[in-house]
Amino acid sequence: MTQVTNIYLSTQSANTNWQSENLVQFVESDLHICLKNSNESPLRQIQKAARKIEKLGVKSPRLTGEHWNEETQWSFALGFTCVGKLTHVEFTGSTESVNRLNDKLAVFAWSRDLINQTPSELYPLKLAELAADYINTQAPAYVTTTLTQGDELLKQGWVGIYNVGKGSVNPPCLLEVDFNPTGNADAAVSACLVGKGITFDSGGYSLKSNAGMFDMKCDMGGAAVVAGAMALAIKEGLNKRVKLFLCCAENMVSNDAYKLGDILTYKNGVTMEVANTDAEGRIVLADGLLAASETKAPLIIDAATLTGAAVMATGGDYSALFTLDDKAAEQAKKAAELVNEPIWQFPLESWHQEKCPSEFADTANSRPKPGGGAGGASNAAGFLSRFVENEGAGWLHFDLAGAYNGNATGLWAAGGTGLGIATIAELIK
Repeated sequence: MTQVTNIYLSTQSANTNWQSENLVQFVESDLHICLKNSNESPLRQIQKAARKIEKLGVKSPRLTGEHWNEETQWSFALGFTCVGKLTHVEFTGSTESVNRLNDKLAVFAWSRDLINQTPSELYPLKLAELAADYINTQAPAYVTTTLTQGDELLKQGWVGIYNVGKGSVNPPCLLEVDFNPTGNADAAVSACLVGKGITFDSGGYSLKSNAGMFDMKCDMGGAAVVAGAMALAIKEGLNKRVKLFLCCAENMVSNDAYKLGDILTYKNGVTMEVANTDAEGRIVLADGLLAASETKAPLIIDAATLTGAAVMATGGDYSALFTLDDKAAEQAKKAAELVNEPIWQFPLESWHQEKCPSEFADTANSRPKPGGGAGGASNAAGFLSRFVENEGAGWLHFDLAGAYNGNATGLWAAGGTGLGIATIAELIK
């Protein structure tokens, strides 16, 4: 296989020897993707074909011919790119179109590479530094950052991040990134993004099994997605003030680790009993949501690889959406449809706040049952809803069930996917 391979798209047979059951066919030194008339969408067929093409050993595909558009090219890029080849696609079309695709691919590559890094090389402070540096490079004149770490978290009242991370030799931290292109230090914040940045999740004293722990380098996927979303929105012309909060910690077992039965008191006065140290994501996100709520932003979006329940329900094919705001839900669905990212809205009502009861505090962080028991993903969202203002108006919670694949699938290479970046970028624009 040569270094550069031409890839053509067609709905017609490339030649008379075409085998109808095959999506991909060689014609001399070129490859052709021939879409079939089926119930499966063309974009999904293209992504599958791209995965097959990468497995053939193609190093650098050049998308060629008149039938490609931005949507189809992006589907190809998602399917083809993988570890070691996260930017190896040559797009076609107008200069503006190619530039948009290249910018988007660069952001996805950065985010996916971040998720794929090992937990030893990507500890909480490193995650915060890399995210801050990457966003700053997009618009250095408009970006400022604040980093709060270690014992200073406790002094400032960020008890969730502090307690989850205090058992690790690598200190926890809260990163705030302020993108303000207005030139006005008093400008209103139009949106806030909050990301779960657990760089490794052992489960704490609610220790995971070996199989359950193996892929837990991906548990900072929410942080990678929202940081990528901010970077992409800036590249695409974001002209409003937006803040990002990354809640970064390692969830480890040690003599200093937080314990089952501990009770934490958050800045808004809510008391929480630890019923499961492996339900740590919602504990740190609560701090991020409180910080976001302090800005009075009308739109608050959090993203996290939060629950196994969402993965079980969606099969990892959708991001699970939770909100108490019907108008915000419709905006999220329209944004996701526009950028062709699959999301599915799950049940969430105000009474889900009561689904994790405690005899000793306002709430527990979960229930002492495997996976938190029935309705685990909605119950987690209900817990989070305690930490946003105005009865959840303008708040969206994405449980990123499709953010990472431990093994390659028919659509994706192994590793981070970046799903959610484009939807969230669209929402904050």
